[in-house]
Amino acid sequence: MPPSLRLLLLLALALALTLPPAAPQPAPGSAAEPQEDDARCLKGVKADLRDPEGRLTSWTSNTSAGAVCDFSGISCWNPQESRILAVSLSGFGLQGKIPPALQYCRSANTLDLSSNALEGQIPPALCDWIPFVVNLDLSGNRLTGPLPSELANCRFLNSLKLSDNAFSGQIPASLARLDRLKALDLSGNRLEGQIPSQLGSAFSKDSFSGNSGLCGHPVSSRCGSGLGGTGLGIVIAAGVFGAAASLLLAFFFWRCTGKGKAGRRRQGRGGSESEVTAAEDGSWWAERLRAAHNRLAPVSLFQKPIVKVKLADLLAATQDFSTSHIVVAGSSRAGTAYRAVLRDGSALTVKRLHSCPLSEKAFRSEMGRIGQLRHPNIVPLLGFCVVEEERLLVYKHMESGALSKVMKEPGETLLDWATRLRIAVGAARGLAWLHHGFQMPQIHQNLSSSAVLLDEDYEARITDVGLTRLVRMAPGEGGDTSPFLNGDFGEFGYVAPEYASNPVGTMKGDTYAFGVILLELVSGQEAASVSSDVGEGFKGTLVDWVFQLKSTGRIADAVDKSLKGSDAEISEFLKVAFQCIVARPKERISMYRVYHSLKSIGTGRDVSEQFDEFPLAYNKDDSDT
Repeated sequence: MPPSLRLLLLLALALALTLPPAAPQPAPGSAAEPQEDDARCLKGVKADLRDPEGRLTSWTSNTSAGAVCDFSGISCWNPQESRILAVSLSGFGLQGKIPPALQYCRSANTLDLSSNALEGQIPPALCDWIPFVVNLDLSGNRLTGPLPSELANCRFLNSLKLSDNAFSGQIPASLARLDRLKALDLSGNRLEGQIPSQLGSAFSKDSFSGNSGLCGHPVSSRCGSGLGGTGLGIVIAAGVFGAAASLLLAFFFWRCTGKGKAGRRRQGRGGSESEVTAAEDGSWWAERLRAAHNRLAPVSLFQKPIVKVKLADLLAATQDFSTSHIVVAGSSRAGTAYRAVLRDGSALTVKRLHSCPLSEKAFRSEMGRIGQLRHPNIVPLLGFCVVEEERLLVYKHMESGALSKVMKEPGETLLDWATRLRIAVGAARGLAWLHHGFQMPQIHQNLSSSAVLLDEDYEARITDVGLTRLVRMAPGEGGDTSPFLNGDFGEFGYVAPEYASNPVGTMKGDTYAFGVILLELVSGQEAASVSSDVGEGFKGTLVDWVFQLKSTGRIADAVDKSLKGSDAEISEFLKVAFQCIVARPKERISMYRVYHSLKSIGTGRDVSEQFDEFPLAYNKDDSDT
């Protein structure tokens, strides 16, 4: 070897020995490696909090695959992906303030810091740190200050427990916007002022007890301190004068505007139910629709009817959109659905969109496009009605209701395996047609068991097709941007994990949601949570639960106990479901393959009939282009 070359080799070897070893790189696309932000989150939490009892000693510097999930108080989404699901540090004796490092645990849906010695205020940005939190428990600490109104930004929140602290000030009215909230505990604080009416009507007295300064329903009948004789006399006199002035103004307005006739009609009926319910019921918009000039507004139908239908017919068919006519038909966040029975006895479903950013011309154009989507497994849009700012969609009514509702009903309506399989095949056929029946696929983007409706024969039909371009956030919740951005619109438990970082609707996102529906069918459980008698106190979604059972070889425990026999079919059914909910979108199968796989399982069970007039001709591979 030439001396010059030998010298170069010696220099290279010396340089290699002085450099630190390179960090091992995970395999490309590895889902088992923990997210860098999750490791940063736990390091920051440990550094920010004092741990006198040494409960966080298991939080070592080892953040290799699987190690993070073994940390005390930490749960992960599934063994294949070390993403943090829950931070549960209840009773750890921790001291300090709520750690800002939680902002790096963005995928967590449970934060339980209860029964510690935390101090300071709740950071207003907490919901920006953990935007998908479902369970938030900060009870039993020493937290102070006002409750931040920004807690309303935790839009997926199901449980909020802030009891036994020292919070002061008023309860933010914005908390009433948490439409998913099922459990609230603000007891044992120093809160004062009037309880927001929507919270007071939704939760019991126990949720607000131990706050001597609170007033209003349900803790007291009214707010305000008692008055002496003189003060009471002044109030009464002012009230009488005000009432008299109001009556004179009302009479003058009645004479000038001619609204008295409509008022007498309402008085003659004794008032509808919607007139006396809360604003959430929408009495204000129903009142506007009842105006004489609006009642004659036509309902545009795509097929020429024998008798023309007007808004007045829909008002009569729904008893002025009474709450007693509300049904589950798709997403309640997009709009409220009502069962309407016309005079000839035929039933329709009328869906009132909560808001629509489109102009009337653009809205009518979208209606024409959606009205052309006709398939045996798609709920047909029959027509629509435009009245001022209101947008009403008219669908064919599905008599058996939503799958989510049917699955909850005990007794005679319990679905046997053959019926569940037929429902799965029918829903898969409809979604596969939306994805593969057009050169440009129709993406649903808000699929759930509430969007799978059943007719009188329990045949599945998908509803809410095309609503992604029609609705927006409610006023005050982010302006006019689409709620399908940032994953805000999808129902919790059905949102594909990639939507957290890339909020663009895809066919594979629909496939993930459909896989969750398959798990609901085979397990009898809800997507957002698992019942305690089955899950043994498991905290997490249905997907988390079945992944945990699969990792421990107990996947048979996920099957509904009422399903007996057909073990081979159920096993194949579960395989299809798992292929739909793979964490990486590229590894999920297409709805074309889902449909044909389910159809082959149902061979011989009257679920494999062909629909040659609805070919699946496009995008049949597993790509998502």
